[in-house]
Amino acid sequence: MTILVIAEHDNAELKAATLNTVAAAAKIGGDIHVLVAGSGAQAVADQAAKVAGVSAVILADAPQLADSLAENVAEQVIAVAGNYSHILFPATASGKNVAPRVAAKLDVAQISDIIAVESADVFQRPIYAGNAIATVECVDAKKVITVRTTAFDAVAAEGGSAAVQNVEAVADSGLSSFVGRDVEKSDRPELTAASIIVSGGRGMGSAENFKILDPLADKLGAALGASRAAVDAGYAPNDWQVGQTGKIVAPQLYVAIGISGAIQHLAGMKDSKVIVAINKDAEAPIFGVADYGLVADLFTAVPELVGAL
Repeated sequence: MTILVIAEHDNAELKAATLNTVAAAAKIGGDIHVLVAGSGAQAVADQAAKVAGVSAVILADAPQLADSLAENVAEQVIAVAGNYSHILFPATASGKNVAPRVAAKLDVAQISDIIAVESADVFQRPIYAGNAIATVECVDAKKVITVRTTAFDAVAAEGGSAAVQNVEAVADSGLSSFVGRDVEKSDRPELTAASIIVSGGRGMGSAENFKILDPLADKLGAALGASRAAVDAGYAPNDWQVGQTGKIVAPQLYVAIGISGAIQHLAGMKDSKVIVAINKDAEAPIFGVADYGLVADLFTAVPELVGAL
């Protein structure tokens, strides 16, 4: 049994989500190969070769793979899929974009967002916004799987010595083209990789008020997040959204400020190791999952907390 993990990267660096996906592959058992599809991505392949537990790296390097267009990446995965029993993607925006196309082309059912491996054919995945866990058995000869990265501890980035094999890249599908990318640069940690996250909700009241979270995040070295309500209200950018329809996170410390705790938000952060909530409503659902709760006006409590740190 051989497993193919699709690497998440930016053509320069292997993303941490790949390490969590390799950990899930290790639970299944068997040889683990990693596919790096990109342009000028030799450095990424070299990094993947050092990952603990990886026995081979496949590098498909061509200009048409530079921007991770789903149509082209999916065709590249299918081109090398022949001998693999399992094909694993991280359940990121990119993985969720490519995996369904691969599953459809291979005419198999996709197994989405797994959080545990019981056997090579049986997996667990959350349903109903994480309020229930489904145990799923798949009898397809090839299994296309997306992995909830927060559910698996990352394997070591060093320690492996896999060989890198170059393969011919597929031709451009011609179905889509890259127009542009607007990347916001930040000195803060990436939200999905941060060990500490400070999130604000609708209780912040405005985008201007949201700035009172900056000193707290600076003190803690934290990433900033937001609830869907805060994002919809325009208080915070969309890429800060934590929840079922945003990013799934599981940091060591999650500080929820002015967040009531809607089910869809809890689905994205309730696996955090320690949850701290500040809300003036003592009945807010967020206190039901919080390890530490403070019933107080956030506009008083947050500056006091910053002063005490």
